[in-house]
This record gives sequence, C-alpha cells and structure tokens, in this order.
Amino acid sequence: MMFAIALDDEPPALRIMEKFCAANEAIKLLKSFTNPDEALGFIDNNSVDLIFLDIQMPTISGFEFYSKLEMSIPVIFTTAYSEYAVDAFNVEAIDYLVKPFSQQRFEQAITKAKMKQSKKEVVDQSFIFVKIDYSIQRVNCNHILFVEALDDYIKIHLQDRKSLIVRQTLKSLLEKLPTNNFIRVHRSYIVALNKIDKVESKNIFINDAEIPISNTYELDFNQAFKLK
Repeated sequence: MMFAIALDDEPPALRIMEKFCAANEAIKLLKSFTNPDEALGFIDNNSVDLIFLDIQMPTISGFEFYSKLEMSIPVIFTTAYSEYAVDAFNVEAIDYLVKPFSQQRFEQAITKAKMKQSKKEVVDQSFIFVKIDYSIQRVNCNHILFVEALDDYIKIHLQDRKSLIVRQTLKSLLEKLPTNNFIRVHRSYIVALNKIDKVESKNIFINDAEIPISNTYELDFNQAFKLK
C-alpha cells in the first residue's frame, strides 16, 4: 500500500481526491492540506510515498513546493491548467491530471505510481552507506536493530556491533532502508521488523531496548507487523 497526502488550495478538489483514494485499496490518503507549510511539516515527520499536488496556489506554486522537499517523493500533479505538463515531466512527475478528471483517469495514474514503487522495491538494498565524520561507511541492513533520533543526529543500533552516530535525519535514512523490513514507529524511532522480540502495551522490545509506538504510527506498524 502507498501512503499519500494531497495539497490543493481548493477544498472541493481535496474532497474529490479523498473520495477517489477511498475507492482504491492500493493507496491510503493520510491527510489533505490547503496550507503548504502544514504539508511540509507533515512530510518532515511522517513517511509519505506519494504526493497529489496542485500547481497554481496563492502563496506558492506546486513546483516551488516540490523543490523545498528534502528528498525525492513521487508526485502526481493535479491542476486545471494543461500548459504546465512539460514542466511537470521535467521534474519526473508520475502523472499530470487535468481537472476535472475521472475516477478512471485517477486509477491510471495510481497504476503508474504502483509500477514505480515496485521497481524501487526490487533494487538490492542489502547495504546502505552513511557518512560518519569525514568517511563513508557501508552498513549491512541485516545488522540494524533500530534507529534512534538524537537532536541533529541519529544513532544506528547494530546487532553485536558498536552503534553508529550519524548526522542525518530519521526521514532521510528511512528513504534508504528496505521498505519491506524497516518502519517508523515514533517520531524518534525506526525499527527492523525482523529483529522484534515482542510487542506489549504499545511498546516494542528489541534485545534490552524498549521502544514506544506513537499513535501516529500505530496503525501502519500493526499492519506491517502482521504481514511479517
């Protein structure tokens, strides 16, 4: 399943998007926004697989908003104007939906997004590279137990190895990790699903560590954990 948000300055357009997403089991619309700053804040603290993005908005254009993102998130532009199509594909948009678009046209766009997500997931993700001081270090993903946020740094807890302190955000690291095994469970924690010893009273236990599950991530975690 893909987790998406929608940003549009027109509430009626967002209601249509919510309706179309609700009818498609492959996508979950986490939240809709009319305020770009609120949308950016949400992206900074949540895992988002896809953005439905209007182009002409009062305070910022969709292209300007997209350029502010710290990472590359697939985007489907939704707009009443056809003349921006070339610009949209120059930023490698998944699709470009001209309002008013039908449910069928929406489904075509979602199919394209699913195909891109599938291609991303088959890439070999056995290892990731992290920058530590002035060096680049390779980390075996199977050695990672969980990752903890420490202000401007993160601490990567490893199995039978010394933990690593990296100047990076949880969100940017999560983009590198295999999507089938790593999930964010709290604003300060990412866990490896296959390293969990038990889950009890909204807490995850991995070795001697007790990791809280926040309300924001509880549903996504429960779904992913059941699949394991």
